[in-house]
Amino acid sequence: MNTACATSATLIEPQAASLTPSPPWADILDMFHNGVLILDRNGIIRVYNKAARRIFGQDEEAYTGRHIQDVRPGVWPEFQHIIATGQPQIGKKISVSGATVIANRSPIIFDGQTHGVISVFQDISEYETIISELKSFQSLNRELEAIFESSYDGLYITDGKANTIRVNRAYERITGLRREALIGRNMHDLVKEQVYDHSVTLEVLKKRQPVTIMQVVTGNNQVIVTGTPIFDEKGEVVLVVTNVRNITELNELKAELEQSRRIASRMAQTLLEQDSVDHAMQHMVIKSQSMMKVVRMAIKVAGTQVPVLLQGESGVGKSMLARIIHRISDRKERAFVKINCGTIPATLMESELFGYEKGAFTGAMPGGKAGMIETAHRGTVFLDEIAELRPDMQIKLLEVIEEKTFTRVGGTRSQEVDVRIIAATNRDLLEMIREGSFREDLYYRLNVVPISIPPLRQRREDIMPLVMKVMESLNRRNSTAKKLESRVIDRLKEYDYPGNVRELINIVERMMIMSEGERLCAEDLPEETLAPACAVHLTSDGTTLRESVQVLEMRMIKRALEKCPTIAAAAESLAIHPTTLWRKMVRYGIPPVIAK
Repeated sequence: MNTACATSATLIEPQAASLTPSPPWADILDMFHNGVLILDRNGIIRVYNKAARRIFGQDEEAYTGRHIQDVRPGVWPEFQHIIATGQPQIGKKISVSGATVIANRSPIIFDGQTHGVISVFQDISEYETIISELKSFQSLNRELEAIFESSYDGLYITDGKANTIRVNRAYERITGLRREALIGRNMHDLVKEQVYDHSVTLEVLKKRQPVTIMQVVTGNNQVIVTGTPIFDEKGEVVLVVTNVRNITELNELKAELEQSRRIASRMAQTLLEQDSVDHAMQHMVIKSQSMMKVVRMAIKVAGTQVPVLLQGESGVGKSMLARIIHRISDRKERAFVKINCGTIPATLMESELFGYEKGAFTGAMPGGKAGMIETAHRGTVFLDEIAELRPDMQIKLLEVIEEKTFTRVGGTRSQEVDVRIIAATNRDLLEMIREGSFREDLYYRLNVVPISIPPLRQRREDIMPLVMKVMESLNRRNSTAKKLESRVIDRLKEYDYPGNVRELINIVERMMIMSEGERLCAEDLPEETLAPACAVHLTSDGTTLRESVQVLEMRMIKRALEKCPTIAAAAESLAIHPTTLWRKMVRYGIPPVIAK
């Protein structure tokens, strides 16, 4: 402001009597972004630049020579006070048509006389909006901080490089560690310094998925921690949020984790799906690599509109996966219509799928009826057991997929329909094509994204998490606390489950019902599970004890390799480590090709 005053004083000094700047200076002042107003001591406007007119919404240029009271009524007394006292008025806030203006007004003094007033002002409405938004952000940040600190569970947050960012009070209380000693530190260094025996954050960054582990901090403090990755739009891990609970508060979970520590430490997530028609209860455990691949494919395809073909044995969870695809798609708010092609009679199939018009056949409803596909408009149609669909119905389904149209029974015009098709089968459709019972063109329209769900025997690491989930649900439902003996666990892990997840659920539920005590023992196992797939019954011969032992050992290894699907399974049936099995195979010259 002092600079502005000095400039103005210099500007008008050659014509002090009139306070009128020379024309070039008036043009220069019109170039200013800030408004400039110069009055003489009588209130006559000598300068009123373009910015001033813009700020106050006055487009006319002929303001010079007029009294300020005529141009801006009510402000002249304030200027009179400045002229009379010679005191400037700094930071005057003025409201103009919803805008906020800050003005600095200074007397124009030379030769010891006050000859007028210069006012320089600026519209600060945008700054006030920014300040308001900043205050809102600060308020939200305080609320989030309060939520973060009020959590009863400990919270520990690192960035994508394992550097500690935030720690809440509950974490300090549970672990005994102070945030001042942790914030800014890298987890690699904290583990190296034995602050932690191992880090869930590092496991999450390595596996790029949620991880739950038992952890020891500062001596004997045991906690259960779950780390969850946060991804950016590029799929990179930018944060790892770790939830911490005192293990003493989770005694029941601790007992379960002690029985299956290896499973629990690697389990990413369990998906539970209830299907009231086909299953009493189904579980999907995202733990095995094969099922992780299936789920990743399902998540990826859910964001598209292309048909999906789910393949797998009966009971593997095709119906549940179809519902998951629907629920994470943009059609989730619309209908999910399941059609079991194997249960609808052939005579009713067309009318059930595509509906019928009034009078289409004897017994038809007077007003006609919409079919199941029409009912699913803008939603998802799940065609279970698609292989059972008659060839003529396959043609009509092909029209729905390719043309987005269908015709009701007895109708003469096509109707448009927008549905997403998910089909499922446990049969070999290519073999059916060769036999002529399934249309090749329909197969390739459905097979845009095929997803094959492996049977339970090919993902045995999922068996025990599923068993635990079923038992947990049944215990909660029946108010019991039944547990498994270790021998039962081994037997359940060895069984092949021809009926897959559905059979496993039935087996566990049968055992829970039939068992007398609180522990499920080997006597409670159904008869079909008592003959393990890799059982080995061998005899030996040899002249000496040592030779007999070697012959028996070699024969048992060969038989185990022939009967078991993998080296690991053969080693497990022999109750030895796979590395030991390899060493013995080399010793006896048993070729690895025997192993399947």
